[in-house]
Amino acid sequence: MSSLIRNILAASTVVALAACSSGVKLNNGAGSANGAGANARSVAPVSAVDELNNPNSPLAQRSVFFDFDSYTVKDSYKSMLEAHAKYLIAHPNRHVLVQGNTDERGTSEYNLALGEKRAEAVVKVLELLGVPSSQLEAVSFGKEKPKALGHNEAAWAENRRADLAYQ
Repeated sequence: MSSLIRNILAASTVVALAACSSGVKLNNGAGSANGAGANARSVAPVSAVDELNNPNSPLAQRSVFFDFDSYTVKDSYKSMLEAHAKYLIAHPNRHVLVQGNTDERGTSEYNLALGEKRAEAVVKVLELLGVPSSQLEAVSFGKEKPKALGHNEAAWAENRRADLAYQ
């Protein structure tokens, strides 16, 4: 009886090992000594992670900050906006909603207008970098969506911004 069980176990092990075999020869030469011939050129690199989700990518930065009462995009944001422009050009199915924001000072009407100018300034830079306008939209939140809730210069500086929201 025990020899029957041993024979069954040995047979099942052989069957399991045979099932794991792929039958594909991985190193068939393909015209070269090491197998890295023409087949290596036909394999495209696969990027499983969208660069938008990479925290180390320049695309992770999505806010442009402005000086008080200004809607001029600073030169320090040039490389970040160039990275976003390249991404958008390479991904024509992606859209960005540029959200203009202001600090709490000023009237609601004034802040809505200033937020719109900030959003449009960022949109204009992206368009100048080659992004089609069909991928861009500007909207103003004025002072309605503050990033920082304080009532001091540090909080106001955080709230004077335009955010890039991918859709």
